[in-house]
Amino acid sequence: MKEHERIEINPNVMFGKPVIKDTRITVEQILRKLAGGMTVEEIIADHPHLKREDIFAAQEFAADYLADEQIAFA
Repeated sequence: MKEHERIEINPNVMFGKPVIKDTRITVEQILRKLAGGMTVEEIIADHPHLKREDIFAAQEFAADYLADEQIAFA
């Protein structure tokens, strides 16, 4: 998978889940907020230290993760 400069995976932070660098906010949390209908602006209002680019980086990370996923045909 390609490198994502705004995302880090560290086993000592949030059990190794992908997070926005230098935070404890997981990619999963951001995606769930977006899926729940929150706008980028609303997410930033909840987490003022985030930038728009962090939200987009979370989406890009998830898309790249799924693109690399192995598909098994039965």
